[in-house]
Amino acid sequence: MSEKHDEAPCAGETCASETGPSAAASTGPSLAFKVQGMDCAEEVATLKHALRDVLDPEQLGFDVLRGRMTVPDSTDPGAVQRAVAATGMRAEPWVESSSDEPRRRGSPRDLLTVVSGVALLVGFVTHAALSGVQMAIGSEGAGLVEATPWPARLVYLVAIGAGLWLVVPKALYSARTLRPDMNLLMTVAVAGAIALGEWFEAGTVSFLFALSLTLESWSVGRARRAVAALMSLAPDTVRVLRGGRNVEVALDEVTTGDLFIVLPGERFPLDGRVTMGTSEVDQAPITGESVPVPKGVDDEVYAGTINGSGALEVESTRAPEDTTLARIARLVADSQANRSQSEQWVDRFARIYTPVVFAAALLASLVPPLLFGGEWSEWVYRGLVLLVIGCPCALVISTPVSIVAALAAAASNGVLVKGGRLMEVPAEIDVVALDKTGTLTEGRPRVVEIVPMAEHDEAGLLARAAAIEQRSEHPVAKAVLEYARVRGVQAMPAEAVQALAGKGAEGTIEGRRFWVGSHRWLEERGQETPELHARLVELSSAGRTVVVVGDETHVCGLIALADSLRDDAAASIQALHRAGVKRVVMLTGDNEPTARAIAAEAGIDDVRAELLPEDKVAAVEEMELGGARVAMVGDGVNDAPALARASLGVAMGAAGTDVAIETADIALMGDDLSKLAWLIGHSRRTLSIIRQNTVFALAVKVVFVVLTFAGVASLWGAIAADMGASLLVVFNALRLLTSPRHS
Repeated sequence: MSEKHDEAPCAGETCASETGPSAAASTGPSLAFKVQGMDCAEEVATLKHALRDVLDPEQLGFDVLRGRMTVPDSTDPGAVQRAVAATGMRAEPWVESSSDEPRRRGSPRDLLTVVSGVALLVGFVTHAALSGVQMAIGSEGAGLVEATPWPARLVYLVAIGAGLWLVVPKALYSARTLRPDMNLLMTVAVAGAIALGEWFEAGTVSFLFALSLTLESWSVGRARRAVAALMSLAPDTVRVLRGGRNVEVALDEVTTGDLFIVLPGERFPLDGRVTMGTSEVDQAPITGESVPVPKGVDDEVYAGTINGSGALEVESTRAPEDTTLARIARLVADSQANRSQSEQWVDRFARIYTPVVFAAALLASLVPPLLFGGEWSEWVYRGLVLLVIGCPCALVISTPVSIVAALAAAASNGVLVKGGRLMEVPAEIDVVALDKTGTLTEGRPRVVEIVPMAEHDEAGLLARAAAIEQRSEHPVAKAVLEYARVRGVQAMPAEAVQALAGKGAEGTIEGRRFWVGSHRWLEERGQETPELHARLVELSSAGRTVVVVGDETHVCGLIALADSLRDDAAASIQALHRAGVKRVVMLTGDNEPTARAIAAEAGIDDVRAELLPEDKVAAVEEMELGGARVAMVGDGVNDAPALARASLGVAMGAAGTDVAIETADIALMGDDLSKLAWLIGHSRRTLSIIRQNTVFALAVKVVFVVLTFAGVASLWGAIAADMGASLLVVFNALRLLTSPRHS
């Protein structure tokens, strides 16, 4: 099996920090809660532990981006809220209308941070002023200068209380459950500083930690807003045609099949099919295409895209909750249900790292005084500095923010990545395997030649082929039906029609069994003659796909179709090579001559033709057993097994079938193959930023550990360094939101 499917499950509490619904949580009706105070993976782990007595932790679902938690609808809401309250957080029933981005202005956390900062400043001024008065008194009062005056202590206490107001409840829960976290680290450090009489440093640590949490919440909010902005693209109402009049109604009042009007300059509220009018549509919000796309009758349009200069009448083809835009927003919001390897590593590291920091701080406080005669106050202080610098804030927050920013940037470029784990995979791809029809080619073959045989005429041959193909969604079948329609040929009635994957279809017409299929099926049936073989080879060598029509006794004729290469196919293959892909392979069910003709035109390295769906899976397995990481790109039902088997499955999002899109890990929403090379580069930028952040965060801690044992580090300096590191890694991660757009 590929690494995609045999990856070890999360150990211990690693999975507790997943966002998006878990597998269990998503299988049935659920209750949703807004959890105040849930801004990072550590809090999710705490919630999962706290709720273990209420329900199975595997039934929980989390979306950190929106502060959303889901539980099965059979769960007692009161029990959930009480368990959450015990952690210092608060759970409230989820209200969808105000869901995606809580108001930042005037939030309790912001207010408490401001109070803490102001009180710290007032306390410092008071402290300095009273100390100056004491020094002016003379030598008798000089002995009191080192002690913090009581008025200053009271103001510092306000700064400490405001800074730790939201932290202490979480710290107490952490202590009760013996699960040390950053909240407990900071609380112990502040309490220790107070015990040592370091009131200014205690207040400074409280304020800077509160400020770091506020900025952390802001950074998560920015990533959240990037996702929420996707849904704001579509208008809330739609102008529907009812009773010959335009009626403006809410989106949820529209059903599939309703006709609606979109005027020039307006955004499309729903996915649909144009029934009247022509215009050009800016599809950049969905597909990332840089230029408007012409639209006319029967063309597909997407919710959230922008109409050009012409009014369009559109038939709704999907419910509001199932539009392409809604699916993109939902998948991006839930995209960390499969967390990246980097995130899983950070979670495991932090769970081990925090207790080790506690132990190191304790040893630093006790060993030098007990064994080497060190000064107690000095070494206890250094132990507190170790506690502060040991806070894993920068390490814990940087990777999730990087992944979410990368996912949001990919979505804005028309590349839908279905999970945080998948964001890292493109960077490691060695081989790209491509289906031909609909992927390398336009996927809209056209009939170019009819070859009647055995005393059949062209109309009779078309009528029989159309009879069997009329229920098929395959592009070849559609081309045959369209050609019959244009030629005015009616499909004959057919019964007991059966599709055979990779071969064709058969059915009963006027009591006789007819079949329509490939050259390979013809050979399997034993109905091929030398003359017929020569004719098939001649047609195929010209790059044409040939459909054979026959009955139980003879071949009725041949239908030759041609499919043109996508305009950007050759350039896309070159871009993949420049991106570091070692080999590009075509896997197709089409005949060998046609496949090779298309491959030569596109610049494909290797061709494997006349493959059944199971043959494509075998080809992918063979390449992966050779040590290659394979990305499979396809659009049809017959590609789905190979998409599932590959290290990375990529579906052509607009042209692809629902089965292919649901099976794949990534969807190219504009059917733009060149975006695959962009995604590989984007994935590598993401991994690079994650590594930069990890190395930087750890380096800052190592430097301060050295400074602590050298006796030159202070509590306020440690928290300032930790906060600075957190801010720098977050800002570095958020650069991915403005990742270079695909052009």
